Amino acid sequence: MKTLICNIFVAALFITAYPLKAQTKRLNFNESWGNGYTVTKPVNQYTGWADAEHYLEIDKDNRTTYKVNVKTGEKSAYERAPSSDVRVFVKENDIYIQFGQQAAQRVTQSPDLEEQNPTLSPDGKYIAFTRKSNLFSIDVSGTKEIQYTTDGTDVMYNGWSSWVYYEEILGRPTNYKAFWWSPDSKQIAFMRFDDTKVPMFPIYVSKGQNGYLEETRYPKAGQDNPEVKIGFVKVEGSPIVWADFNEKDDQYFGQPYWSFNSQTIMVQWMNRDQTNLKFYAVNPKNGTKNEIYNEEQSSWINLDHDERITYLADNKHYILKSDKTGWAHYYLYTLAGKLLNPITTGDWQVSSLQYIDEKNKVIYFTARKENSATVDLYRVDYSGKNFKRLTFGDFTHNVQVSPDGKYFITNYSNVKAPNKIALLDNQGKVLKELADTKSADFDDYKIGKTEYFTIKSDDGKFDLPIIITYPTDFDVTTEYPVIMSIYGGPDAGSVRNTWKGTSNQYWAAEGIIQIACDHRASGHYGKQGVALMHRNLGNWELVDYITVAKWLKAKPWVAKNKLLITGHSYGGYMTCLALTKGADYFDYGIAGAPVTGWELYDTHYTERWMDTPQDNAEGYKNGSILTYVDKYKGGLRIMHGDMDDNVHMQNTIQLVDALTDRAVPFELMIYPGSRHGFERSKSRYDFNERVRFYYQYLLEKPVPPTFK
Repeated sequence: MKTLICNIFVAALFITAYPLKAQTKRLNFNESWGNGYTVTKPVNQYTGWADAEHYLEIDKDNRTTYKVNVKTGEKSAYERAPSSDVRVFVKENDIYIQFGQQAAQRVTQSPDLEEQNPTLSPDGKYIAFTRKSNLFSIDVSGTKEIQYTTDGTDVMYNGWSSWVYYEEILGRPTNYKAFWWSPDSKQIAFMRFDDTKVPMFPIYVSKGQNGYLEETRYPKAGQDNPEVKIGFVKVEGSPIVWADFNEKDDQYFGQPYWSFNSQTIMVQWMNRDQTNLKFYAVNPKNGTKNEIYNEEQSSWINLDHDERITYLADNKHYILKSDKTGWAHYYLYTLAGKLLNPITTGDWQVSSLQYIDEKNKVIYFTARKENSATVDLYRVDYSGKNFKRLTFGDFTHNVQVSPDGKYFITNYSNVKAPNKIALLDNQGKVLKELADTKSADFDDYKIGKTEYFTIKSDDGKFDLPIIITYPTDFDVTTEYPVIMSIYGGPDAGSVRNTWKGTSNQYWAAEGIIQIACDHRASGHYGKQGVALMHRNLGNWELVDYITVAKWLKAKPWVAKNKLLITGHSYGGYMTCLALTKGADYFDYGIAGAPVTGWELYDTHYTERWMDTPQDNAEGYKNGSILTYVDKYKGGLRIMHGDMDDNVHMQNTIQLVDALTDRAVPFELMIYPGSRHGFERSKSRYDFNERVRFYYQYLLEKPVPPTFK
């Protein structure tokens, strides 16, 4: 009872601590969805730096881009030098190059064969690309094309990723690209994938009279991965030099990093269990390798595709990012692999490097140190000394550091304060407030207030972060339905203390509480928190979400039978788990593209957390939605794209099969032609169906004609 009274008092404190100015204005229908400007106003955009002394500003009215002197504030029109603006792209299956505003020139002449991922060499003389699973380059004039590999097939890819590498290791932004220019433009490193043993997964495409199958080599948990080799070719053409690895080993390779002088390339190697990470310095001339780093963890190690290692221009050192202590930090190493010292330490997480001042041996970086739901900019010497926070206040800062590190621009906000933009120097001194999106009559508007706070986990070990938006006319004597939006994946928290705009205000005006929350393994507690999920997906996430659900339903202003949880992908998985295993605490759910059994998802992602189904049968059983379908009480809506190549619709079909063996109803929507994200043409229907669901089950009244 004491805890309940305390919670009610805290909630009341949150609600009454608002400005006392009369709030007489209300958002109209469009404004409440974030369309138009009311509580905020448009401001000029600050998109980066023209050079060390000038930042870029785009006028909100005439869209002209200016460069602004940081010292005098003098503005002048910004025109990018034509020579620095070179673009290569594919059009009608051929490569084109465009210099500045000049007309694009066609480089290749093979319209019947599609080129992929054209990439300009650092010296601007050659374009590397892939075609029909082979690696090529061509000079920018289009007069000399060089073919480096000849063995490309439908299961053998050179410079083109196997699906699991594209999705999980190199990353979707690569668009399957798996080749890298050396800094001196004289060599190309590439990966060669052999998918022969990788099982084929068929996706049925319903178009046309007969439909057809789209087939992808997709390795599911415990199945064979592609065999991978790393090769090197000279730009003018040469026999392939293969790095000294055995492609028959069960292993992974991460993104390689060329050294500044192009004499070596650092290759990331990892065992299939993902518990051992090694860096090898590989000689591209003969393929020999030298181990320069070895890390082992009992749970897993993330094979990052950015910022794992940053070479310094002195060609003597590199900076490593690692969470081996349980928190992500930076370390200074020699090229030979000797640790000189940690650069950052403590029970908090670094985020990303922003600038390295090699002359003064200082790094500038962002981190979640003051609060795990906010981001700040810091500086520290290579030695770890002279650590300093450069940003200010209880805000999340999105920074852009000048090319010489002397200045930075920050766009900052929190859940109560709309975005502001300021110019600071590298000592953290505010030089100029550049913009404020808060409208002059911000305090005149009656809107649902948003708060960030934490509640204790059931075992008292963790503070679970929460962002809540209250109804517009909140009354503690009224019971309100709740929408809980989640994702839930490992190290993928969604609670950030930033301005949320007004797109949540329609439902606030309709009398719905909206809440976002994170669990103990979502990244707020570093790798040590995330590691709790090892071999046990679905457990701690649901334990902590149930804690939030119980906290909510203990409030007199929360309806006891109208808590809806919703999410997509991993969030869809957690939604289905909440409506089955957690059915005593959650009343409704809208699940998009859910994983329903982890044996149905890919090797690299799933085995990182769960090991293989052969090694962890109990963990896979405990983490499966199908294990708990007998607990389902109703209220679930499931959505899936029939061409989802990531989380296959097979997941939803197996859940539907289990649910239809029972007498409890559910809703199902298949979006034809949609992948993991639904087709844009389906978005209006999907939106309207969500609106219908909220009105039918949470508000229990007809959908207003404004939606029709």
